[in-house]
Amino acid sequence: MISLSLSDISAVLGGRLVLRGADTEASLVSGLVDTDSRLIEPGDVFVAKPGETTDGHLFVAAAVERGAALAIVEREVDDPVSQIVVPDAVGALSVLAREVVARVRARGDLRVVGITGSNGKTTTKNLLARILADEGETVAPRASFNNEVGAPLTMLRVTDDTRFLVSEFGASAPGAIARLAGLVTPDIGVVLMVGMAHAGGFGGIESTFHAKSELVKATREGGLAVLNADDPRVAAMEPIARERGIDVRWFGRGERAQVRATDVEVSASGTRARLLVDGEEFDLTLRVLGEHHVMNALAALTAAIALGVTPADAIARLETVEIAERWRMQPLGSDRVRIINDAYNASPDSMAAALRTLAQITAPHERTVAVLGAMSELGEYAEEEHDRIGLLAVRLRIQRIVVIGQDARRMYLEAIAQGSWDGEAVFFADADAAYDYLLTELRDGDRVLVKSSNSAGLRLLGDRLGEAFA
Repeated sequence: MISLSLSDISAVLGGRLVLRGADTEASLVSGLVDTDSRLIEPGDVFVAKPGETTDGHLFVAAAVERGAALAIVEREVDDPVSQIVVPDAVGALSVLAREVVARVRARGDLRVVGITGSNGKTTTKNLLARILADEGETVAPRASFNNEVGAPLTMLRVTDDTRFLVSEFGASAPGAIARLAGLVTPDIGVVLMVGMAHAGGFGGIESTFHAKSELVKATREGGLAVLNADDPRVAAMEPIARERGIDVRWFGRGERAQVRATDVEVSASGTRARLLVDGEEFDLTLRVLGEHHVMNALAALTAAIALGVTPADAIARLETVEIAERWRMQPLGSDRVRIINDAYNASPDSMAAALRTLAQITAPHERTVAVLGAMSELGEYAEEEHDRIGLLAVRLRIQRIVVIGQDARRMYLEAIAQGSWDGEAVFFADADAAYDYLLTELRDGDRVLVKSSNSAGLRLLGDRLGEAFA
């Protein structure tokens, strides 16, 4: 964070400053800001966020022991650290983030990119951050820090030397992206796709469209919208951009795209493609597994070029990325039994893409094994979408379908109904039982996908399998 005095922070937050120790109102704070006391380092700011099962105020002492210089609290505590008392600690994060980014922007050449979409946000964020890191100081979220806490925490990491802020915006409800993007008014807004992820919470895919379009509406006038030309709902955001005086750059695989991929070839070692950037040809060898990540690479490339990176430099940097993120198409195990752990998150679109990747990268003499858990946040669409994935697994001729958890059982039942009844599809109530089965079932030449929403917990099963077959 930029250096601010205690009185300055208090004024920005409209809070009550409580001085402790040798601090004065002029004392400066320039450390990082966090809500996790375990991550606090000397000089940092600890935000005592109330939680569903605990209370951040209980951990102020731990933050102080680790060297916290300031605590932002909702009630004064007895611990020996200066405090700013505010009515809403989470809200204070957003207020402070808005002010810090605005001050850095006013002093230098900070450029802000916002990314949203039903799938691919984290991968695209990581790819773009890798490209921009060689151009100057770049701040991007850890993991999937894209909500009302994570996004402001990322924004608060900017300094006066930061050239690029890459923000990832998730949507827990309508209006969430508008609020988060409104904190920084991005220079570039990237919309990847509009799919069924979180459709249950939004009331359908059309409501999801309106939620994702909030990023275009929040992009700075005169800025740029980077849109997926292959997704009709994303393409329908063009008029919104034009009305705000925002230019549009298209990425995709169709002829409309200005940054386009052709001749895509998928293998177990990655994906090759021919790229056309405004008519100029380039080769791309992407080491991240999965054909669907080509679109994420195109989005990152489009944004990077708009920020002044040459296509050749951007592509060379993309080719150095080995995995998108832990638990996202992460290769584990060994050449003997390859485990692909993609169980950090799942939607119908990402589940289908992962299954297709499994089929594409498995040689004729090898066996496909899909270990599948529930897709969360689908609401009334849950049964239909789980049925569809079970059907797809059969149509892709996945040779072993292992379904885990009651919420995912419909995938197993649909696979059985479609013909996988002779041991090809099995069901287990929990991951431990599935693990015991897989230890004896997996054999040399197996290619195993582990895929589910985070709430299903299969990412840890994927790690266990990776260790067992390393």
